[in-house]
Amino acid sequence: MHRLARPVRTGLRTVPRVLGARQLLGLLGGVCLWLAFPGHDVWWLAVVGCAALALATAGATWWAGALSGVLLGLAWFTPMFTWAGTYAGIPAWLGMSVASALYPAALGAVLALLQRGGRVRPVIGAAAWVLMEWARSVTPFGGFPWARLGFSQADSPMLGAVSLLAVPGLGFLVALAGGLLAVAVQRLMAPGGAQPRRAAVALAGAAVLVAGPVLVPRPTAGEAVTVAAVQGDLPDGFSRTLTAEPGVMLDRYADATHALADEVAAGGTPPDLVVWPEGATDLDPLDPRAGQAATDRIMGAVEAVGAPMLLGGLSRQGGAGPAFNMVFSYLPGHGLDQTYSKVYLAPFGEVMPLRPLLRYLSPWVDRIVDLNAGDRPGLMPVPLATGRTVNLGLAICFEVVVDRAVRDLVTGGAQLLVVPTSNAWFGESDQSVQHLAVSRVRAVEYGRSVAHVSNVGVSGLITPDGVVHARSDPYTQATLLGQLPLRTEQTLAVRTGPWVVPAAAGVVVLGMVRMAVRRRRDRVAGPSEAAEMRVVERSVPPTAGGR
Repeated sequence: MHRLARPVRTGLRTVPRVLGARQLLGLLGGVCLWLAFPGHDVWWLAVVGCAALALATAGATWWAGALSGVLLGLAWFTPMFTWAGTYAGIPAWLGMSVASALYPAALGAVLALLQRGGRVRPVIGAAAWVLMEWARSVTPFGGFPWARLGFSQADSPMLGAVSLLAVPGLGFLVALAGGLLAVAVQRLMAPGGAQPRRAAVALAGAAVLVAGPVLVPRPTAGEAVTVAAVQGDLPDGFSRTLTAEPGVMLDRYADATHALADEVAAGGTPPDLVVWPEGATDLDPLDPRAGQAATDRIMGAVEAVGAPMLLGGLSRQGGAGPAFNMVFSYLPGHGLDQTYSKVYLAPFGEVMPLRPLLRYLSPWVDRIVDLNAGDRPGLMPVPLATGRTVNLGLAICFEVVVDRAVRDLVTGGAQLLVVPTSNAWFGESDQSVQHLAVSRVRAVEYGRSVAHVSNVGVSGLITPDGVVHARSDPYTQATLLGQLPLRTEQTLAVRTGPWVVPAAAGVVVLGMVRMAVRRRRDRVAGPSEAAEMRVVERSVPPTAGGR
């Protein structure tokens, strides 16, 4: 029996071949994950990508698993984050990609430890994916939760599950389906002969996970409000320097709103609420000197259209310190009503950690001025001209990818989510459609309509089922007008979401304990007996069997 164990314990002469196969699986898995996201929209490749990493790490040493993981991360994030270098340059893009790839590297090492016996373990593996994505979401410097598995599923039948388990739980199901697919591949390639029945069971389980959530209801009933989302695009020359004469941006949005008012006067549908994007005013309405000019221009548009208006802009709030990224609410016949200051600032976009060091990577580092953060969620009750009051939940730009930011809005009573954003820094890349897909996933997750308004596109009006009913083209001037239902019912995800990560951590810890107990048992049993037990337990394809 000991001789039978030798092919499983890979010799030195076979290591290069085995590691080459593992590396290839990692690279292919990363490409699959990149193609799963908007811009390519092949959502089911997310499952394949997770399966590839599961196979690459089964039976591997921890360092071989880490190597497969980092290659997966580089093949995934490097093409996905090209938009990060649009203005900041190649060093910023590559730095962001490499730093992000370290998380799948750690995941690969953990998966290898959890699958030392050579068998893919789908549940523990999926739990490890959840922990990896959580770590990316909170570290370093507050984290960067972009490009999580759940955000690739906006067009997938799996999307319905997000209303039950939140975004981390949807990511768990994607990874679990990938793990079951990997089990099926192992069963079909088992050294002792194919095991088609076991493979079929694993494939059936993966199919249920992928197709089953389509049966989850996505209610959209609710009293509707008519929302106008104004996308002003950039003035000539702005895209070269990201600067313009003060007041130019504000004038573009005021003019577009006056044009909307003219259409209403000619018999068009009047909006209940008008939304401008992040950075729509380039004059500080709260500035003691220039604020009056900004207020006059804004109120002229508000009075013309006869509806409350939200707009984004930077403001020092009348002081001399760092500015806040804010949303202002204006009412007809009243003026400025309420404000919200962004709480979750984007690292390297609104605050610049390690500034002295990063100056050597990109001259654009000093274009980033550190902002002040707000201290309360973006809940804003807005009275409409009809007498109703709508409770809005504001998530400025990247805040929509932060789980806690959006959940706090819904638990605070938001009936309609508003995402004012600026995508001008990222050029004509896939970033804007990836951003819109995040808002679509959030709409289903919490059963809320979302007004996603960008300065350069893509903007969209999204109902609680995740469907975009009005959508703009990038780098165009557009005013989207549509009805969005208001809802107050909370989905199950509100209650389950905070527990997904702790539950995943428990599963991984139990898996680690089991692994430690098994190794101790092997040491007590002795080499020959331990090898004999491993041979009995294993059923691994040749490319994934060596350590």
